[in-house]
Amino acid sequence: MEEITDGIWAEPDGVTPEIYESVRKSVGMEEYKREDVEIALKHTLFSVVVWEKDRPVGIGRVIGDGRVAFFIKDVAIVPDRQGKGIGTLVMEKLMEYIRSAGADNAYAGLMSLNGKEEFYKKFGFHVRPYQNEGSGMTQYMDRQANGTLLI
Repeated sequence: MEEITDGIWAEPDGVTPEIYESVRKSVGMEEYKREDVEIALKHTLFSVVVWEKDRPVGIGRVIGDGRVAFFIKDVAIVPDRQGKGIGTLVMEKLMEYIRSAGADNAYAGLMSLNGKEEFYKKFGFHVRPYQNEGSGMTQYMDRQANGTLLI
């Protein structure tokens, strides 16, 4: 744990299912079943929680193969602490991890929420399409009531 300023500190690999759910819910992000959250967190390469006194106020995590491809997920800051440098601290910690673990020319990606692109540009990310890169693409999986996976 590293105290950054009065009462603000960063805890590496501190995201628990409870913290994950509460911070994400506070900003209106998608909610998942607890067992799915537990599995996802088990497969996280690195995470960080920023605390203000005894309250988690920001989270972020890195997933990927641990060497060549990294993806930043779940950067979320509780609403009353947004604009106070907490998101910057989260991203600095995530990028420190990626730089220390990644191979030469490793790839780091993320999907920005609408309107947050300028924030991520401060950390060297660019909006796609860019130069010889095409557009990023996503697909969300959903299940019908009978359990059949819809793609």
